[in-house]
Amino acid sequence: MPKQTFYRIPMRVPGSQLPVTEIYTPPTTSPSANALPPSRHPYADIVHRLEAGGGLIPDTPENLKRVIGLYKAYAVPMDFYWRDLLYLGEQVFIDPLPFFKYFPTQDYFELHNHYAGDDADFRIWRGGATAHPELMAFIEKGETLKMPRFFHHLWHDRINMEFSEDLAQAMMWHRMSGPLEAHLDSPEYCANANRAIEAYLKSKPLYAPLLILHRLFPEMFLEQARMSTYMSILGLFWEIMAPAFFEISDRYDEGQIQSIPDAINFLVNGIFIAAGRPIYHHVYINGECFEIIPKSKGFMWLYEAALPYVEAVFYRTRPFRGTKSYNAVAGELPQKQEDFHYGILYADKFPVGTAGIPPTLLHQDMSHFLPPYLHELFQQNCRGEDDLLVQVGISFQRSMYTVTSAVIQALRTALLYPLDDPNPRHLMANRAFFEGQLNRFLRPQYGINEASRLLNIQKDTYK
Repeated sequence: MPKQTFYRIPMRVPGSQLPVTEIYTPPTTSPSANALPPSRHPYADIVHRLEAGGGLIPDTPENLKRVIGLYKAYAVPMDFYWRDLLYLGEQVFIDPLPFFKYFPTQDYFELHNHYAGDDADFRIWRGGATAHPELMAFIEKGETLKMPRFFHHLWHDRINMEFSEDLAQAMMWHRMSGPLEAHLDSPEYCANANRAIEAYLKSKPLYAPLLILHRLFPEMFLEQARMSTYMSILGLFWEIMAPAFFEISDRYDEGQIQSIPDAINFLVNGIFIAAGRPIYHHVYINGECFEIIPKSKGFMWLYEAALPYVEAVFYRTRPFRGTKSYNAVAGELPQKQEDFHYGILYADKFPVGTAGIPPTLLHQDMSHFLPPYLHELFQQNCRGEDDLLVQVGISFQRSMYTVTSAVIQALRTALLYPLDDPNPRHLMANRAFFEGQLNRFLRPQYGINEASRLLNIQKDTYK
């Protein structure tokens, strides 16, 4: 393999869509232990680890094995998620009766990933551009036997697309995709969406009478169009993350990824590679392309997809359905939506078995694609196979804390100073940033400080 190189991250200039660039270079040395006094933060050990180029979880061989193994297990279903999300955004669109929305057509399985394969825009993963072989084998046979996909679906022997839909809905609920948010309410977006809505309803004889309803209540289908836009945004986001996770898994197998900081640096580099990738939404009706959000608008992967995803999904999501009774009088519900903090990082690790808790169905999906070394590790812990989904959930939490570490280090790189900066004032600014990020896990409201499990996850005994 050629030596890993490092790429430029586009930074927005206020009042302009044109990017300028800053270069990312990983630290070559750790800052001097005497450069700053010890942190007094409750998570001081984690602050010092971040200052040394590490992450939110300790750098141990077992942690690395769990993190990378879960990236591989996540990447395979994610390869289905992003393809079906684009199918939902581009083909299903506003269909009021989407009975077959989890059945993307064959051309979506053959759709070339822009970051894998010989014709990639930028090749992150050395593998193929079409759907992953393990994914196609599971779709064909599942855990039961080879039969039509419809019967696999009824038997629930399938990839659970409800998980990815739930995350897209959480992103829409919080509406924090940078300048894209204002655009979704603009006359330009509404005009483009309305053209596509009318064309879609006219193309379906069964839905033609709904044109009258659309003209009487235009916001109804317009809100569905916005939802399909978020499906596309999340699909474009995961189109990059899937090959990044495949590649980091391959490099771990080859011995190139040997520590948690190695994994973080790889992910930071991937963030910078993809930062300027266009975010758009096209709808295809009878072979005609309707550009609801054209690429020419200049919306970018980092600002309109990646950072909003981390905020809305990792930290926030939305109230679960059917798994917990909330007592508003007792203060168990936030009074303001922006105070809702119970995202993937905090989610319960027990397989409740409903779509209401977002990771639950993902844990089930990942359990089919665990690499042998990780499955063997799980067999040695707790109750073995009977405890598998809980083990997957706890390791998934570790892996997502590592992604969060990469986002924190990427933001520090873009906004602040190198970790080995000789200026103590610069190092103190970095520390203030790291401590501010960790403050999010100290919130006592609604049990956030306990739910984060950040202290538990520092110990190997948390399994």
